[in-house]
Amino acid sequence: MTKIKRVLISVSDKTGVADFAKSLSSFGVEFLSTGGTAKMLRDEGLKVTDVSEYTGFPEMMDGRVKTLHPKVHGAFLALRDKKEHVDSMKEHGIIPIDMVIINLYPFKKTIEKPGVSLEEAIENIDIGGPAMLRSSAKNYRSVTVITDPSDYSAVLSEMTSNSGSVSVETNKRLAVKVYKLTSEYDSMITNYLSKN
Repeated sequence: MTKIKRVLISVSDKTGVADFAKSLSSFGVEFLSTGGTAKMLRDEGLKVTDVSEYTGFPEMMDGRVKTLHPKVHGAFLALRDKKEHVDSMKEHGIIPIDMVIINLYPFKKTIEKPGVSLEEAIENIDIGGPAMLRSSAKNYRSVTVITDPSDYSAVLSEMTSNSGSVSVETNKRLAVKVYKLTSEYDSMITNYLSKN
């Protein structure tokens, strides 16, 4: 079981995420977020730490670089039962992130727009999102990764039944969804770029 203490939220599709975050806050979790998602959560009255504040690096290059940082990926990938990993986290100020709520830039919606330029399509290729999803899903024994708003209620129900924890079985099921999503996303980009 993973006790959820720290949650990173960065979503394009904000459907239901504010209510989910409010429910998560009842478990005393801390929130990390970026850009528009952080603003939306603050507007809902939640306390949020910007990822840039946590990493010590600003968002840069028009938002292309914001979560690609060892303090983010180390927080997902560290094996929490391995002394060397725990020691590295302490040495470098990396705090474990136990839940990740991410959905990707709307590449499909972008390329379906009439007259969309190649440049606009390329700007809507998500880099940080898939990287965070894959890092988190790789360490599913310790990290709960949610990409689909339809999973919010089941995860919340499990946390309610288990004093704020999520089972490895649920985490593995969610990790499978991550790799399905990222493989389909990459295939869509491959197909688009091959034709344009």
